[in-house]
Amino acid sequence: MIIKAKSSLHPLKHVAIIMDGNNRWAKQRGLSGLAGHKAGAERIRDILPTARNQGVETVSLFAFSSENWLRPAIEVRGLMSLFSTYLKQEAKLLRDDGIKLRVIGSKERFSDRLNRQIKDAERLTQSGELNLNLYMDYGGRWEIAQVAQKIAENIEDGSLSSKDISAENIDSYFTHQGLTPPDLCIRTAGEQRISNFMLWQMAYTELYFTDCFWPDFDKNAFEHAVEDYYSRQRRFGTRLTKQESNNN
Repeated sequence: MIIKAKSSLHPLKHVAIIMDGNNRWAKQRGLSGLAGHKAGAERIRDILPTARNQGVETVSLFAFSSENWLRPAIEVRGLMSLFSTYLKQEAKLLRDDGIKLRVIGSKERFSDRLNRQIKDAERLTQSGELNLNLYMDYGGRWEIAQVAQKIAENIEDGSLSSKDISAENIDSYFTHQGLTPPDLCIRTAGEQRISNFMLWQMAYTELYFTDCFWPDFDKNAFEHAVEDYYSRQRRFGTRLTKQESNNN
């Protein structure tokens, strides 16, 4: 089902997803946590064509946070192995489906082999039209610190004055690679927080929370989130225009 947008003023172009609930999904079924993560990885394959059918141009997935390194070592090793397997198995399929993969995050604690796999997968899929951003070894505070460091470097080398710093100027450091703010952020598994994900970018992002565990978040669940998005009135801190009021 393709959901007709009520207004073309704020079409849904970028969806961010906090994929939560893999471990709880597995526990309910008497499975290992890694089995839950595998099921979650397979769910990505199902969601992408659904997103494309709804006119979405970018899907950003919070896959592994900076804080996830604190999980039990055996789980972290399993997740890294799963990520490596995902890259090997999916890169060509993503390319054939016209999906451009980008992995965003520090990546400093990844193995050299995994970092080579990331670069190879990004290079292989670079001509894709639907953007798939995987946030790995990522945290919103880390990203803001990186931007602050870059601004400080620009001031030191004279390419930027402290008087030039504004919200718009800072925003350009986040969006210079085409990483536009999400229109909608979905979080599965019942938690109602953004957990250090895109802290700067999601200032006016619509938030959608569902009790559904990520491995169960199917096409119908995604379409319901899209429908909910189009039922909202996006004001961005201002009043609705007459045209917006008539379209809602």
